Amino acid sequence: MEATGLGVDAVIREFVAHRLGTEIEGAAIHDADADFFADVTRGVVESQRRIDPYIERQLAKNWKLSRLDATARAILRAGLFELIMRADVPYRVVIDEYVEIAKAFFGEGDEPRFINAVLDAAAQDARPGEFEQRV
Repeated sequence: MEATGLGVDAVIREFVAHRLGTEIEGAAIHDADADFFADVTRGVVESQRRIDPYIERQLAKNWKLSRLDATARAILRAGLFELIMRADVPYRVVIDEYVEIAKAFFGEGDEPRFINAVLDAAAQDARPGEFEQRV
């Protein structure tokens, strides 16, 4: 949405019609749950004011969320939405999935490690009960 200026509904329609279940550069994009995708996408937009403070608390002093790469910021927001609003998805699954998404965009570099660290710390804040149960 940041790159194209499209609204949330237009982005959801475009992804469902032209990306989910297709191929990009010869690599198959696995079928995805379009309703779940729409829930996360809409939820991030609607909950951004609630999500961003979780991310900001994990950033270095004097570091602004706006300074993060737009893709990394979107990955973090989507991951945080799931951690905060989708308790039906275990926090470890959320973190693993979004780290894999980060690797798809950034390779094995610093960004996936950063996203892992931010989501892990934010998960402890958002879901303290799940961490108390950890062995």
